[in-house]
Amino acid sequence: MLIIDGHLDLASSAVGKNRNLTLSVPEIRKSEVDKIHRRGGWGTNTVSFYEMRRGEVAVCLATCNPLRGYASFDIAHATARGNLAYYQFLESQDQIRIIKDWDALDNHFEEWKNIKDEEKLIGVILAMEGSDGIVKPNMLKTWYDNGLRVFSLVHYGKNIFAHGTSSTGGLTKLGKELLEEMHSIGAILDISHLSEDSFWEALDLFSGPVIATHNNCRALVPGDRQLSDSQIQTLIQREAVIGIGLDAWMLYPGWIKGETSNSVVSLEAVADHMYHVCKLAHKSSNVAIGSDLDGGYGTEQCPFDLDTIADLQKIPKLLRKRNYIEDDIENIMHRNWLRFFKNIWQTN
Repeated sequence: MLIIDGHLDLASSAVGKNRNLTLSVPEIRKSEVDKIHRRGGWGTNTVSFYEMRRGEVAVCLATCNPLRGYASFDIAHATARGNLAYYQFLESQDQIRIIKDWDALDNHFEEWKNIKDEEKLIGVILAMEGSDGIVKPNMLKTWYDNGLRVFSLVHYGKNIFAHGTSSTGGLTKLGKELLEEMHSIGAILDISHLSEDSFWEALDLFSGPVIATHNNCRALVPGDRQLSDSQIQTLIQREAVIGIGLDAWMLYPGWIKGETSNSVVSLEAVADHMYHVCKLAHKSSNVAIGSDLDGGYGTEQCPFDLDTIADLQKIPKLLRKRNYIEDDIENIMHRNWLRFFKNIWQTN
């Protein structure tokens, strides 16, 4: 079954960690064996273009991220631009296809149904996780013109736009201005990582399209990184799609990074979070995959029954066990993301 993944840090993994994603996962792991096992290392890799093709991951939202903990805005901007350059080069080498509008997405998806695996290009919708790389609201259009379509305001802590995970507080003046710019050009707001106050303030001020690319349910795993039921219900009312992440600390209550064994969590936990969103929505139209695989962690911090991104194909079987009908399963695996982008891009 074809998959759309709502969040992959492909460029950060490649450029930041010197990973050649055109290699197979075993080849990447062999090249990183010393880094993986060193304390504080990168974790065991799960994503490569070969594994995405094998797992029928036809499209992903791929991020252009500024360097975390950047010392100056020129560094934030330059590292995000470097991520963009990586995707542009991959496209020139026929490894990926950068998707900017509905016709391109629709045609790409149809192509994946009809050609051989080894000939398939990975479709990417470009996003920015934490908009520090934009630097100033009036620079947003340049990023949009270069192909980015989805923007989140902040990552961890506070930046010049908003408060994020592990911090408290609302939007800044620049954050409000950035939302105005986003609305004016038709950009999509990703509410991932927003603090509680920033979340509610952003949704109150921004009337454009919103999504949650990689978020799980606070009712199942407590913590400010997760979405409360009231947040989920508000996103449902806004016709948003919520991508469920695979980071184990977002799936297992009380997970301690570097200590808890992933033997305690399986892909069943992913299905639990999907079910919770479906239950709140009374339908399957608002939940999808937003795996965040290799987003600062590896297999050691994934469900134990996932070795590579191709194992996302285990999710349909888990949903069938829970009596989901095929229409609902296809919604979750790809159709909800397709429907969202169709609705947004065909009206712009």
